[in-house]
Amino acid sequence: MLAPTPASPESAGMSTIALNRLEAHLKSRYIDAGRFPGTQVLIYRRGKIVHSTVQGFADLERKVPVKDDTIFRIYSMTKPITSVAFMMLVEEGKVALDEPVAKYIPEWKNLGVFVAGNAPAFLTRSPTRPMEIVDLLRHTSGLTYGFQQRSNVDAAYREKKIGEVIKAGTLDSMIEDLAKIPLEFSPGEAWNYSVSTDVLGYLVGKISGQPFEQFLKERIFKPLGMNDTDFFVPSGKVHRFAACYSADPQGGFNPLAAERKGTLTLQDDPTTSSFLSPPSLVSGGGGLCSTAADYLTFCRALLNGGELGGVRLLGPKTLKLMASNHLPGGVDLPAMSRSMFAEAAYNGIGFGLGFAVTMHPAQTLIAGSPGEFNWGGAATTSFFIDPAEELITIFMTQVLPSSAYPLRRELRTMVYAAITESNL
Repeated sequence: MLAPTPASPESAGMSTIALNRLEAHLKSRYIDAGRFPGTQVLIYRRGKIVHSTVQGFADLERKVPVKDDTIFRIYSMTKPITSVAFMMLVEEGKVALDEPVAKYIPEWKNLGVFVAGNAPAFLTRSPTRPMEIVDLLRHTSGLTYGFQQRSNVDAAYREKKIGEVIKAGTLDSMIEDLAKIPLEFSPGEAWNYSVSTDVLGYLVGKISGQPFEQFLKERIFKPLGMNDTDFFVPSGKVHRFAACYSADPQGGFNPLAAERKGTLTLQDDPTTSSFLSPPSLVSGGGGLCSTAADYLTFCRALLNGGELGGVRLLGPKTLKLMASNHLPGGVDLPAMSRSMFAEAAYNGIGFGLGFAVTMHPAQTLIAGSPGEFNWGGAATTSFFIDPAEELITIFMTQVLPSSAYPLRRELRTMVYAAITESNL
């Protein structure tokens, strides 16, 4: 895929001075302060790359600098890719959003809703309605993540290692395990960040008739030239693979911890990482590694109505549907969320089919546009796409958890502040 031409910020209605201010902020607040090892920022506007910078180290121990082709664990930034893959099957008439999930996963037909008890002796009730495909895409399925640590259902997920940063089992074993654990709530009654997108990956494989990872490679990555995006890092690219760090005192992934050391602990060494070989569980919710350039290619296809360089992933009407708020009643996340954690701020934000959607910028208290959509990953990677402003921003670093610092709020504020010519 032809890379866009680098150009001055001013040529696309943005300010060099303001973008330099962003880089100085990242250096002083995060890199020099020891909070981040290094950063990469890519900003695309009006068809041009107007800002492309790297700072600091990809690997502190070996003093390897961040480079333009550094490979990062993008964790939950996998979710939009999986969601697009699934919607490709919807467009082909192979599955519909209002179909019951149990049509494709029969062992889930009798899933109950948690009332009391501990695994395996749960007391449950029948859901008010069956889980539908749309519930998986918008996280209203009743599924959860074990790291939320708010219920006995979460504890059962942790016991089975479902949805962990370090993957265990297979997609088939995950589906089998989930059949034995009740839902947190009746589908459609609440929003809860969950393993729903991993289930979508399983369904992509089942409905398409080919392994999920093969579908992504043949239908998305190869056609778009996303050659550095995969569920593992091959031996020839290990020298480009970043180390992953933790801001948590225990050196792990705890998004709910209040205490941060302000320094970094090595969490995943790139020379011994589990990402160096193909995983047994191919996680559509958080398994991919990628580069900023590859992810920009994917985002450009979305910004361009589902097509890039003659390769069409989706039609523009389908993409518009995905980037609309699908929370029941048209409410925002605070009105429905039971989640202790998400890769998005809440007020004025809805949720579409695979990513968060800005509904009311004033309620977010951050500059933005209605219809802007975004998501992020556990290691503080993030992206946002603003169709109205023809803007894409991609941010890369490797620090768990993403909730450690208010980086995303600062990034959005400073990127939007750099716009000198608004399209709105």
